[in-house]
Amino acid sequence: MRRSRVPGRVLQALVAVFLYAPILVLIFFSFNSDKSRVSFKGFTLDWYKRLFENEQVLSALSLTLILALLSALIATVIGTVSAVGIYNMKKRPRKILLALNNVPVVNPDIITGVSLMLVFVLFVTFLRSLGVGAGLGFTTLLIAHVTFNIPYVILSVLPKLRQLNKNTYEAALDLGANPLRAYMRVILPEIMPGVVSGAIIAFTMSIDDFLISYFTTGTSVQTLPMRIYSMTRKRVSPEINALSTLMFVTVLALLIIINILQARDQKKKERRL
Repeated sequence: MRRSRVPGRVLQALVAVFLYAPILVLIFFSFNSDKSRVSFKGFTLDWYKRLFENEQVLSALSLTLILALLSALIATVIGTVSAVGIYNMKKRPRKILLALNNVPVVNPDIITGVSLMLVFVLFVTFLRSLGVGAGLGFTTLLIAHVTFNIPYVILSVLPKLRQLNKNTYEAALDLGANPLRAYMRVILPEIMPGVVSGAIIAFTMSIDDFLISYFTTGTSVQTLPMRIYSMTRKRVSPEINALSTLMFVTVLALLIIINILQARDQKKKERRL
């Protein structure tokens, strides 16, 4: 006798509602003509217009995007190379490094932020003692974001390496390719879905981060989450609803495009086989 799938589907629907209902409410009130968060007074696009006229929010957004792109790019390169190195290690050293890699992932952000802040303060103090002017700013913020993004990239790339046929790399070497060329032409295309997933996770984590950014930057640099936090002391403007809506739609569109491209690549590989 077949079990009913209705309870499972109901549970999935409730989880989806719980996850996306707040986002839908935010999008709904981004078109509200009034600042009220309770009642809808009428449809308007004024908040989107005011968003593009708000220099402080746009400046924080541009800084956040630049920071996220740079940190995701650097973390993806370092994380991919590190994942390949970890994968080729012996069993015991690999287990030790994977355990160490998981610590920043499960570690609370406030501990990571405070520890990085202490390291940066010691380094800045040392430089100032040598007569070099230095302080917390964009550079320390970028280093902090790269640091906490690398473990996520490693965890995204390793499963693809485990699915890789080991004989493929050795065959490329036997056919005359040097290790670097074999890696770029054979290994990298096979693990590219994991690399892309790691880059997306790193990009998203960098945009979303507040605590680590708060502790590792100076007063001259302000990311978008820090800007929004400063607004909570008075009242968060509905412009933030409009900005959040645009960011959500953009990320959703990128995910759909990436999934479509990956599905096409998979179909091409299946046809070749």
